[in-house]
Amino acid sequence: MTRLSKNGFARMFRTTAFKLSLLYIAVFSGLSGFLLVYISRTTNELMASQVVQTVDAEISGLSEEYLRGGVRALVDSIERRARRPDASLYLLIDFAGNSIVGNISRLPTVVLDEADGDVRRMRYGRVEAGGEVEREALVRIFELRGGFRLLVGRDLGEQLRFSSVLAGALRFWLFAVVVMAGATWFFVSRRVMKRIDGIAATSQTIMHGDLSRRLPIAGNGDEFDRLATNLNDMLERIELLMQGMKDVTDNIAHDLKTPLNRMRTRVETVLREGKGEGDYREALQATIEDSDNLIRIFDALLRIARVEAMSPEAGMEPFDLKAVVEEMADLYAPLIEDEGGRLSLDVGEAGKVIGSRDLIAQAVVNLIENALKYGRPETGEPVISIKAALRGDRMVLSVSDNGPGISGQDRERVTGRFVRLDASRSEPGYGLGLSLVRAIARLHGGQLHLQDAGPGLIASIDLKPVVDKKNHLEKGKGQHGAGDGGPA
Repeated sequence: MTRLSKNGFARMFRTTAFKLSLLYIAVFSGLSGFLLVYISRTTNELMASQVVQTVDAEISGLSEEYLRGGVRALVDSIERRARRPDASLYLLIDFAGNSIVGNISRLPTVVLDEADGDVRRMRYGRVEAGGEVEREALVRIFELRGGFRLLVGRDLGEQLRFSSVLAGALRFWLFAVVVMAGATWFFVSRRVMKRIDGIAATSQTIMHGDLSRRLPIAGNGDEFDRLATNLNDMLERIELLMQGMKDVTDNIAHDLKTPLNRMRTRVETVLREGKGEGDYREALQATIEDSDNLIRIFDALLRIARVEAMSPEAGMEPFDLKAVVEEMADLYAPLIEDEGGRLSLDVGEAGKVIGSRDLIAQAVVNLIENALKYGRPETGEPVISIKAALRGDRMVLSVSDNGPGISGQDRERVTGRFVRLDASRSEPGYGLGLSLVRAIARLHGGQLHLQDAGPGLIASIDLKPVVDKKNHLEKGKGQHGAGDGGPA
């Protein structure tokens, strides 16, 4: 046996499965042994009780024969009964100890000296086809008038054979329990160790930096699959956060480098070519504006990072989605009208949903501002529509415009950080609005969907509605009542 296999067996013996298997073997062996011993003892006691009843019945019959006809009638009855091929034993002895009649060839003398009528076990000799054999019996011995002694008993051969069968069954059962438990432990331990080794190997790969690896799932839905599924969800969340951090770092390094260089160049130019207080003041004012823009960008990035790092249960509570949407619509309706457009609102199906009221309000604001900035049609007035409708088990909130829209290949890319399409680079902004909306949607267990409105763009998120059990119950009662009254 190699050292590796020795280490494998040593590790297997230290596992919880091995210890539990030993415990199960001990428990099942003990219970099985107790059950079989109990059955054996109970059966022996029952059979002994039946033997005693049979002996007592024989004695009662022989006593009646003796009372009616004396010794001659008793001898005739014993001769008839002794010739029957059963387990009953009879022996009649005179006052001198001579055998008169019976089917016992040899008997210990001390037994005949104790003719007290009690039940006792004894060994005796009996003549059979193959010669005299020694057997064991349960007997009663009585002393009759005239010095006669009568022995009536029952051979215990069948009872002893049954006890032997039970003892053999007990040994076989205990052996089978140990073998089956050992085989079960071996195969279960091998399977468990294989699953654990697979999880450990994948974990080592993940620890070395490959966050794309996932724990293996067998697909049978056992506890290891449930554990692997939860850990894979956690790894996916960690990978998403790490990728988001990487994207933020890359975007900061790329997109913030230009304004910082512009600020540095402006300051150097003023220091080198500035001719008075006016030039210095103008340069400082422009630098402050650029700094404010950088602060806004960092605030937006931090807000997105906080949303992505939040637990789905944090701050989630039922709130009225319709009231939130109407509040944001009232806030932006005058601004849209000043831009020459109009706001359409259709949230009649909106009710209570589960989520963060402030974050959903922020998502609605971002979608309205995105539609207002980039959803202007080339001709005609801009129209922004806000709708809410229940689709299946989700409440879908959408904001649409009638502008140029976004091509299919750009819809996924535009939700990334600092992504701005060529057509919108002339508009103010940093390319972080839709990223925040996407993070808010994911936090609420949904997604940000961008679709073609023909013309324009539809941006929608889905939320979990609050089920009003009372209304559903009343509705069900009303339908039931209507059904009952229909046929009448």
